[in-house]
Amino acid sequence: MFTGIIEELGTVVRGAPRLEVRCEKVLEDSTIGSSISVNGVCLTVVERENDFFAADLAPETLRRSNLGQLQAESLVNLERPVTPATRLSGHIVQGHVDGTGEVVTLEPIREGNWWLQVRVPPELDRYVVFKGSISIDGISLTIAALSGDILSVAIIPHTYENTTVRTYKPGRPVNLECDALAKYVEKLIGFRTSVQAPG
Repeated sequence: MFTGIIEELGTVVRGAPRLEVRCEKVLEDSTIGSSISVNGVCLTVVERENDFFAADLAPETLRRSNLGQLQAESLVNLERPVTPATRLSGHIVQGHVDGTGEVVTLEPIREGNWWLQVRVPPELDRYVVFKGSISIDGISLTIAALSGDILSVAIIPHTYENTTVRTYKPGRPVNLECDALAKYVEKLIGFRTSVQAPG
């Protein structure tokens, strides 16, 4: 489990099927078998040195995320999993990406802030609500506006400077993980409806 508060920007050394990432901070207490969130995807460390780690990318991961498109020198958002003593500064992020959205615009607004718009695929639309939480490439964000299939979030200067957001261009795919609570509510309501329906 993660919080969506990015700890470090890593640099891809090699892409799929075995992703290699150069980094420092997230390796401080990581070992073989540890989990690390890469652009919001929970990956298992299968190789580790002082300045890089490697993780194997399963077909499901490649199908649902943008990790298969990463190339050498791509920047990635990195976060270690929470511990029992960790402050939950963002929201609960499982690292189980639901699908990819598409950057529509990233525009500067006042005082160093930015306005990011992302097109949401139809299958995820029902989980996206105004003022709800969403993870975009592993970053915990609050939905500030919704218009059709486009969600908007405000990006503060710190997030812009310390995450991959600063590299976003229109058309770029981004990993989306919707709030797990919405999915549980949907399942519970569906179960109650099917149980109570007259036979």
